[in-house]
Amino acid sequence: MRKFLDLLSEKMGEAFAAAGYDAALGRVTVSNRPDLCEYQCNGAMAGAKQYKKAPIVIAGEVAEKLRGSEVFSEAAAAAPGFLNLKLSGEFLAQYVMEMRRHDKFGLDMPEKPEKIVIDYGGPNIAKPLHVGHLRSAVIGESIKRMLRYCGHEVIGDVHLGDWGLQMGLVIAELQERQPGLVYFDESYTGEYPAEAPFTISELEEIYPAASARSKEDAQFKAKAMENTYKIQNGVRGYRALWQHIKKVSVADLKRNYDDLNVEFDLWKGEADVQELIPDMVENMKKGGYAYLSDGALVVDVKEESDTKEIPPCMILKSDGAALYNTTDLATILDRMDKIGPDRIIYVTDKRQELYFQQVFRCARKTGLVTPDTELCWVGFGTVNGRDGKPFKTRDGGVMRLEFLVKDTVDEMYRKITENRDMPAEEAEKTAKIIALSALKYGDLSNQASKDYIFDMDRFTSFEGDTGPYILYTIVRIKSILAKYREQGGDPAKAALLKAEGGSEKALMMQLSQFNAMMEAACAEIAPNKVCAYIYDLANAFNHFYHETKILSEEDAGRKSSLIALLVLTRDVLETCIDLLGFAAPEKM
Repeated sequence: MRKFLDLLSEKMGEAFAAAGYDAALGRVTVSNRPDLCEYQCNGAMAGAKQYKKAPIVIAGEVAEKLRGSEVFSEAAAAAPGFLNLKLSGEFLAQYVMEMRRHDKFGLDMPEKPEKIVIDYGGPNIAKPLHVGHLRSAVIGESIKRMLRYCGHEVIGDVHLGDWGLQMGLVIAELQERQPGLVYFDESYTGEYPAEAPFTISELEEIYPAASARSKEDAQFKAKAMENTYKIQNGVRGYRALWQHIKKVSVADLKRNYDDLNVEFDLWKGEADVQELIPDMVENMKKGGYAYLSDGALVVDVKEESDTKEIPPCMILKSDGAALYNTTDLATILDRMDKIGPDRIIYVTDKRQELYFQQVFRCARKTGLVTPDTELCWVGFGTVNGRDGKPFKTRDGGVMRLEFLVKDTVDEMYRKITENRDMPAEEAEKTAKIIALSALKYGDLSNQASKDYIFDMDRFTSFEGDTGPYILYTIVRIKSILAKYREQGGDPAKAALLKAEGGSEKALMMQLSQFNAMMEAACAEIAPNKVCAYIYDLANAFNHFYHETKILSEEDAGRKSSLIALLVLTRDVLETCIDLLGFAAPEKM
């Protein structure tokens, strides 16, 4: 289905051509002066030099060709050469009704869908998720849903940090606390216990204790490094403990991500590609890409066009140990072999820009990806407190993500029970749904690369540019449709007619922009465009609602048309919030 502005531009181009001018001059845009007109075309001014005519003359000739147009009810030339346009109500209603009939509201699917891997999440096992993990999860999940909706095959990978010194530290601390565990008896040949010798709560306390101790106790750190070596070289007991750490951690991570309505198709980590590293490194050496620099193995990634220094990409440290670079490159190799993606998107903190520039260049230079594979990085800003600094707890620590979610749920529960009489169980369920909208919309409505301030009062407000406001609008529509059914009406059979009021027409025009918005949001990987669109749509609906009698409308055909408009508005809004990763309750 054609995008609405493209359709208007085509009709305007025909008028330019009929007047003897280039049809390409007929590009139509939404008016920047809604007090004067609904749409505008500035092609007459663009064509003035080419045709050696005053813009107002060209505009007047084109406007004359639009007399009796089925698309534009008004087309007026205005100094110095604008074409001010108003839309035919019949044409607009017909287009909006076509949206309702089409799958995905008429959004065109790609001729050649892409296979895309999104790398988001990035948690380390043995550590709880904290507020810094919020954005990668929320933004990555929305990007995944948007690209799927736009017709692509998308695979989300959590990409766990499950390898390295942190594992050795945890096991070193366990050795101190429980030295008699069978895992530390290297002569033991039997089966190890199926249950881990620690709970998730104990594990989350063990890691920070071990990390702090390693900074003060050189002997303890050496023990941790030795343990890491044993894990990575397959010593049975240490490898079994590592599996316990991973299993307990992943179960807790899944619970936390479920609370955020975030799902991953793959739960792979750095450990999954360790066996690929030796051959990958050897191939880089044989290809003449990797060389020794101060004992470390590196690959030059600078280019002649660089305006700043780009350091080499380090593949192995001077002691032969792998780095994050190494495992990320091996992961690219693994994805190309097992999935063969057209595009890989990484969603991480924006401070990692140089790192990904190095990794992407290294992957291309060493042939880990095909020339047409796109490596894409989405860098996001930090979540800050009201002081403008990275969000902290009251005692200055990094806040756990589950506590932030709980605080938001508690605040929504307080607001719901303060103003409404609702059973406790229903209020709790509703509070969770609305809190998720507050968190996700509060994040996604910002451009990803920008830092933002986490403002609990603003994010949980039912007014303004917030998730709860969007949900309140949807619930209002659902309530009207439920009452219409009680009157014996069937919303599914309602037929849309020409708008009779200005706010009704404005709502239809806002709906007509869905396809263009969705296409741009996917092309630019920008969930904030979806947020901006539904905020404008919710505002347009609420303006229409306050001006229009709907259920009390006496004309049956007119009432049916209004209901049809409500159904489409609800469907578009619910589709969009699903793309953002949250849903609307039935009541609020």
